[in-house]
Amino acid sequence: MSFLRLALVLLASALPLGVLAQSADGPVSKLSVELNAVQDVGEACRLSFLVENLTATTIDEAIFETVIFDTAGGVVTLSLFDFRDLPVGRPRVRQFDLPGMACDALGRALINGSSSCIVNGAESGVCQEALLLSSRVDVELLG
Repeated sequence: MSFLRLALVLLASALPLGVLAQSADGPVSKLSVELNAVQDVGEACRLSFLVENLTATTIDEAIFETVIFDTAGGVVTLSLFDFRDLPVGRPRVRQFDLPGMACDALGRALINGSSSCIVNGAESGVCQEALLLSSRVDVELLG
């Protein structure tokens, strides 16, 4: 009986250490891409993205294959959005125009994957692995 009590005490005292060990792994590495605004500009819908590179490395080039859907769910276009360089810890705003499309016809956008992600002169998986998507507007951003 005392062995069982001792085992339970040891187990209970070890649990908080395990929780602390998990939270002490360090900061979460993420590449945050937020669809921040959509605006009609002439005959185009302009998408404004707020990007924050919270990974441990500067991204020299980030190009994402992006699919635009209309409000009925149909594919309108598949494009490459060049987010250019993304320094660590410095927010960037990048804008892309969708010619011939009004913003009220825009249903959602899908980041289909990373077409190019260059870090220190070489292709990297960080753009895909750390990608965290959100939208501040009524248009859904998927990935």
